[in-house]
Order: sequence, then C-alpha cells, then structure tokens
Amino acid sequence: MAIKFQYNKTSLTNLGKQLKVRQNALPTLKNKESALRSSVQAAKAESERLADELEASLNRYDYLAALWNEFEPGLVRIKDVDLSVVKVAGVKTPRLDKIHFELKPFNAFVKPAWYADGVDILKELSRLGIESEIFEQKRQILEFNRKKTTQKVNLYEKVQIPGYKEAIRKIKRYMEDEENLSKASSKIVKTRHAEEEEAGL
Repeated sequence: MAIKFQYNKTSLTNLGKQLKVRQNALPTLKNKESALRSSVQAAKAESERLADELEASLNRYDYLAALWNEFEPGLVRIKDVDLSVVKVAGVKTPRLDKIHFELKPFNAFVKPAWYADGVDILKELSRLGIESEIFEQKRQILEFNRKKTTQKVNLYEKVQIPGYKEAIRKIKRYMEDEENLSKASSKIVKTRHAEEEEAGL
C-alpha cells in the first residue's frame, strides 16, 4: 500500500500523527486478537461439550425408543427462545436466556406413568441442542471478528507502520537536502558578493 505524501512540513506532521495513532492502537488490537482467539476456543469447546452431552443423553434414553411410539407427536413444542447479547472482547454475541415450551394438555390418568418424565426428557434434549447451536453461532461470530482483527494487526504491523516510517524518512531527507542546498547557494551568493565588492574597489 503506497502512502501518499508531499515533501513539506504539513505532510510530515500529518504522517507523524497517523503513525502515532497506529503505534498506539497496535497493542490494543493485539490484546483484542488474543482475547478473541481464546474466546473462540472456549465457545468451540462448550459447543462440542453440549453436542456430546446431547449425544450421550440420546444414547442414555435409547432403551425408551419403543415407548416413544406411544408418545403423542406435537405434545411438547418450542414456543419461543429468549436470547440476550453479551459482549466478548467488544464483539456482540448471543446468549441463551430461556426456552419457552408449549405443552398440550393431556390426561395424566389415561396416559402412561412415564409420560411426565418423557416431557422432561424432551425439554432437556431440546435445551442441549439449542444451547449447542447458540455456542456454535457464537464461535462463528467470534472467529469472523478474530480474522478481521488479525488482518488489521497485520496491516498495521507489516504495511502501514513501516510505510509511514519510510515516508517520514524520505520527507526528512528531502527537507535536509533542501536546507543544505539553500545554505550552499546562500554561501555562493555571499562569496560572489564579496568577490564583486573586492573587484569594485
């Protein structure tokens, strides 16, 4: 990325300010990147743990497979899911607050004794599945932001900061050369004046 500049003091001042902004922002960006990286790993681990727990629960209730045929379809329904927003390293991520279940009324005297337990099992399995999915979404959001932060860190560290330093060095060198030329030419003019005055006398 070529940094545009002019060979003057105003440009030098502006470049100096831009360089300082980036140098000051770099440690913060690096900290954010590090925090996001560990948050991504934590969200991934939690999502996998919940998915494993769901799998284990399904296997645990496998012996009830024949009984589920007696279970009334649509008895338990997810009516709504309450989510809130939690900031992780400045990034908004979802958090599960509550799952609202809708239960069709049923006659406990007519239905088998295990029916109430079946309802609880379904609620628990649903909770595990939804929570695992939310942690996966959280991981994806954090991963996307981590990549963007890493790109910004690399842009500052490897492109912009060295570019600004190089531009500042070029301007300073140019201004020094200009000053030296100016001094040299004024010396020549003084010498000529002195020679002309001597010749005139």
